[in-house]
Amino acid sequence: MNRGSNRHRFRSIGMTAVLYWALVAGTAGVAAETAAEMKIDLRESAGEVIVTADGKPFTQYVYAGHAKPILYPVIGPHGVPMTRNYPMVDGVDNEASDHPHHKSIWYTHDDVNGVKFWAEYDKNNQAVFGKIVQTNLKLQENEIHCENQWRSPDGEVVCSDSRVIGFGASPTHRIIDFAITLRATHGDAVFGDTKEGSMGIRTHPLLRLQDDKKRGNHTAKGQAVNSEGVEGKAMWGKRAKWVDYWAPIDGHTVGIAIMDHPSNPRHPTWWHARYYGLIAANPFGIHDFEKKPAGTGDMTIKAGESITFRYRFLLHSGDVHEANVAQQYDEFAK
Repeated sequence: MNRGSNRHRFRSIGMTAVLYWALVAGTAGVAAETAAEMKIDLRESAGEVIVTADGKPFTQYVYAGHAKPILYPVIGPHGVPMTRNYPMVDGVDNEASDHPHHKSIWYTHDDVNGVKFWAEYDKNNQAVFGKIVQTNLKLQENEIHCENQWRSPDGEVVCSDSRVIGFGASPTHRIIDFAITLRATHGDAVFGDTKEGSMGIRTHPLLRLQDDKKRGNHTAKGQAVNSEGVEGKAMWGKRAKWVDYWAPIDGHTVGIAIMDHPSNPRHPTWWHARYYGLIAANPFGIHDFEKKPAGTGDMTIKAGESITFRYRFLLHSGDVHEANVAQQYDEFAK
């Protein structure tokens, strides 16, 4: 099941910036306001990589202090924060404090050879889950190149991955590209059939589709649609090339589109997309999504082999139409 290396499968933003921003300039609506590409800078600090766009905060890749690497904070167009602060920052008004393992933007899966990596603590606050530990890091222009080991609670290596995370920005858009190569470095790696995975984001609370006052969220203004025209809560468990959530935040309408590349195994992916702001592309959870027999969605990577998944986060001004999300997906899919 070897699908090739990141080097050949990941189309760097730096290599395609002129083409991409030419597309943005040629589209209608909010996206046509400017084609000015912003300068991306990466700087390594203690346990993190700080990413800026024209010297202003964009995001931080945090690889220490959590059970998995995360991107937090994530700042979109107009300086709007696009993800939930909790649990990195507690007590923020209008933020629900559920699911503390939903940390901004991340990649993991809840069943790899029976080891759980999605959650982080059980009901007794005990760390009985696996961890993803970075073993190598390199910065290259506007990209982070890193390698990680997926370790069981007793420290045994279950599998490994290589990631390339690329960044691009204009005043009306931000792009975060992931190319994740999962490697069966320590025997076969079985990614199990569960809805709890995989390429995830927990959005700003105003992007939620409905309030949850019991959990502290008293204002939700979000709307959502997928590439097949399915809207709102009905998107959960459906297959689609992309999903998009948008809402008015801090005086601007902004949104988040997540895109599944057509080269990905089992494209178009299923979406663990909830009303409360969790959005996750998950090609494994067929049992949960389609009520098929348990194990239907298992994916085995044979020892010594690998598979690669590519995803794009498009943080945009305007709604799904003003941002031309469908056309932006077509560009990503080339």
